[in-house]
Amino acid sequence: METMNKDNSFLGTAPVGGLLFKLALPTITAQLINMLYNIVDRIYIGHMPGDGDLALTGVGVCMPLIMMVSAFAALVSSGGAPRASIFMGKGDIDTAEKTMGSCFTMQLIVSAALTAALLIWNRDLLLAFGASENTIEYASAYMNVYAIGTVFVQLTLGMNAYITAQGFAKYGMLTVSLGAVCNIILDPICIFTLDMGVRGAALATVTSQGLSCIWVLSFLKGKRTLLRLKKEILAIRPKMLFPCIALGLAPFIMQSSESVISVCFNSSLLRYGGDIAVGAMAILTSVMQFAMLPLQGLAQGAQPITSYNFGAGNEERVRRTFRLLLTASLTYSVVLWAAIMLFPRVFAGIFTPDPALLAFTGNALRIYCGVLCIFGIQIACQMTFVSLGNAKSSIIVAVMRKFVLLLPLIYIMPALMTDKTMAVYAAEPVADLLAVTFTALLFRSQFKKALKSISPA
Repeated sequence: METMNKDNSFLGTAPVGGLLFKLALPTITAQLINMLYNIVDRIYIGHMPGDGDLALTGVGVCMPLIMMVSAFAALVSSGGAPRASIFMGKGDIDTAEKTMGSCFTMQLIVSAALTAALLIWNRDLLLAFGASENTIEYASAYMNVYAIGTVFVQLTLGMNAYITAQGFAKYGMLTVSLGAVCNIILDPICIFTLDMGVRGAALATVTSQGLSCIWVLSFLKGKRTLLRLKKEILAIRPKMLFPCIALGLAPFIMQSSESVISVCFNSSLLRYGGDIAVGAMAILTSVMQFAMLPLQGLAQGAQPITSYNFGAGNEERVRRTFRLLLTASLTYSVVLWAAIMLFPRVFAGIFTPDPALLAFTGNALRIYCGVLCIFGIQIACQMTFVSLGNAKSSIIVAVMRKFVLLLPLIYIMPALMTDKTMAVYAAEPVADLLAVTFTALLFRSQFKKALKSISPA
């Protein structure tokens, strides 16, 4: 792989099955490790003596803001990295490099704006996102520290995409592995030994992301990388940046909408079920992350292959990559769905020892993840749209699932069911069933058009 990475031609020549495995396995591992940042925080916080359950709920309310920070990283990088891969497939390394440089500078600007916004308005936002007077102090304490590390999160998530896009999946995995290991070590020290509580959890996360950021930037300025981060490519070039942002809108909507959806979920759950229902939602969100991140890891592993070969005009390799991605994604989602249906309390018990919260969450989890078994279709199709540079379709399916379907259903379902609290959770599987059907039908027609555009006349 080290020899082949010199010109990235292996993306167009190596056997697709083995190549997808080599790229996806480190990426999936990286996604699972990345998930540990917030989940490890919640595990330790949930087991804090005395007020662990309230602290867990408070940090859970922070998730919409944290997801928003990640979403802005995706807005710039998730569109830029596939476009860089397409340019590499065409042999245009200079344009690929300048695309990366424009995105890097834009991420610095976005980081500064987000940091200021979070420091000034985080308390107001947290109250709007479902924090109660019992949990707001925990939520605010966490976010005040986390906001300082926004630039590390932006650059780590954003620029790591360009490492993976070049086929350096193992190095991309090392980026998040470094941060996650540090986070696991620092969490108990900061939370318990230094007696910093939720502030300690946030400090551990920020420090770990800072170390990952140093690693990413060092790699992209080093000799191994094909696309090198250097001074002369850092100017913002609107003609290169705007198409990246347009393509990145779908991942941005997917992630940022989680913040809006969380506000709606938490406010409705607080109304019908109180703090215990909001606390359960924090656990459900963690389990859904466990479901989503490996699927996204598979898709990100397939992205360099799909984008490179689409740029190179290799129709058969694009088709074969999607088939493998779809098969792997469906297999994973079915296996995880079965495990959750059979052992819901095992998953809930990772985050809380409280018997009442455990019993409540176990029931809610089966409802919330009811159609997880088919969600591999959604991710495979939606992320392939991005890999092909199809901004329009990727935005349509992202908006359809979250805003057209899920958002109204959060308020419609309680009017249709006796158990109002569980009805709120039921909005998720109903929306997912309808969204997967819509996405599959749209993908069938658009994929044929994309392949036809690169087919020999």
